[in-house]
Amino acid sequence: MNGFLKWIVITLTVVAAGVFIYAYANGGVFNKPLSPKDTVEFKLNELKLKVFYNRPSKRNRKIFGGLVAYNKVWRTGANEATTFKTNMPLKIGDTSLAKGSYTLWTIPNEEHWEVIFNSKQYPWGVDDAMKPMRNPDFDVINIEVPVIHLNKPVEQFTIAFDNSTDNLSLTMAWDIVKVIVPLK
Repeated sequence: MNGFLKWIVITLTVVAAGVFIYAYANGGVFNKPLSPKDTVEFKLNELKLKVFYNRPSKRNRKIFGGLVAYNKVWRTGANEATTFKTNMPLKIGDTSLAKGSYTLWTIPNEEHWEVIFNSKQYPWGVDDAMKPMRNPDFDVINIEVPVIHLNKPVEQFTIAFDNSTDNLSLTMAWDIVKVIVPLK
């Protein structure tokens, strides 16, 4: 076998091994992930906000009070811990949030959610025992917001920014629940 042919065989073997390892680690090459990653950004003048999270789907499951337990810390999405970044100080409720990166945690309840901005970055949302990795010693803001019950379910967990009435807010919606976190 000549040298060029050997080089092609070795290259194809390495590529095939890489594709196999990737497919094994990610549940397949062509499968759509169950909780895809998403990034939401908001820009207004000098202000830049960014949220990175994973979007689980309802898939005919009972979400709040079922898959997501009431009165327990939730990683606010799936997989990695949800991150919130701001390049400028913000006011959330009556508390100031310095510019920087935070992880976003929630404690859902039937009538309200506790929304928590935590200054520590975590490699994943939960530990091996499926317990949230949040360390409350790093909580910077803890705000309670009311639950809005929707008439139509939201299939995939959604985080968005809303500035439609010149009142900036961070919204989270899934199933028949929506919460609004006011930002200034």
